[in-house]
Amino acid sequence: MLGPPTTAPAPAGAVDDPLTALAATDAVGSVLQKILDARLRHSRAVDPVFARDVADRVAALVARGGKRLRTAFACCGWRAAGGSGDPAAVLRVGAALELLQACALVHDDVMDGSLQRRGAPALHVELARGHWAAGMHGSAETFGTSAAVLAGDLALVWADDLLTETALGTPHGPRLHEEWRAMRTEMVAGQYLDLHAQAARSSGVDEALTVATLKSALYTVSRPLALGASLAGADEGTVEALRMAGRCAGLAFQLRDDLLGAFGDPALTGKPAGDDLRSRKLTYLLAVAHRTADATADHQAAAVLAPDADTGSEYAVERIRAALERTGAREAVEAKIGELAAAGLRHFARADAPLAVRQEFAALVERASGVAPRRAQGER
Repeated sequence: MLGPPTTAPAPAGAVDDPLTALAATDAVGSVLQKILDARLRHSRAVDPVFARDVADRVAALVARGGKRLRTAFACCGWRAAGGSGDPAAVLRVGAALELLQACALVHDDVMDGSLQRRGAPALHVELARGHWAAGMHGSAETFGTSAAVLAGDLALVWADDLLTETALGTPHGPRLHEEWRAMRTEMVAGQYLDLHAQAARSSGVDEALTVATLKSALYTVSRPLALGASLAGADEGTVEALRMAGRCAGLAFQLRDDLLGAFGDPALTGKPAGDDLRSRKLTYLLAVAHRTADATADHQAAAVLAPDADTGSEYAVERIRAALERTGAREAVEAKIGELAAAGLRHFARADAPLAVRQEFAALVERASGVAPRRAQGER
């Protein structure tokens, strides 16, 4: 079992608890390290080769961190609902979310054929290189892909185990587990629809928003907020307001990620720019550009953005970027991000959270979306 937090728990219902969202993103690293140490000890007892090749690599990916946004939003949801109960449980939920994120990243990189993640080789690439360096038989690429799928599965197992242990230790366990169950299914559905859209060469705006909502918005913000609120024993009205706030803020986050995927600096994002454009992945950004090109009879842009257009060269990718600019899609997505961020704050206000927590949520939305939404209601 985990030990108590470094700061004393606040009284039930307190909203000025020292475990702010920002503090949680720092504290969850220590919690994760303890959990990973225990999981790695067990993995080494199961088999040292499995531990070295798979478990150690999963732990290294988790330890490299990221923004820890899901932990921050879970903590924010907990504080919005009064912050009652054990703060250590919130950190364990955050740790489970970070492990689930590791699963999603590993599997996403396999499906997208991405070469880099968090400033290092993607896990399937690293495993393939290990196969080649060891002079093993068979295809190094096939081995790397297969082993990475198992590594992602292991991260999911660890996440589920941790969430279950946490749910069993709280009177609100059934509600906590129901939010977790729904989130996992939504995440898989979104990932499948993403694959399906690519295979079907889809370009619809509504379909792009559906994929973004299921694959990212609910999983990144909406469900973490609801998980935190459920842990604090929030009523259904509060939880639903937070879900809606998270849906809007999560979409803003995903649309920002789409822009960074097309125009971002790899040195800052930790992954190559243009991969989504090369693979012709359906994003809201690309769908808006395609729709605008058709509506304005911009045949040149429509040809560049067509599902069967050549994307194999850097020149082709630059032409797509130019079309995204010329059609106004990039500007339209920026505007949509601002609208969604503001809508997220309006829904969050319905949860009747204290001003300090509304301000905290606004700061998190700005961090996730890259835009400063309107001030939280009541702020001067």
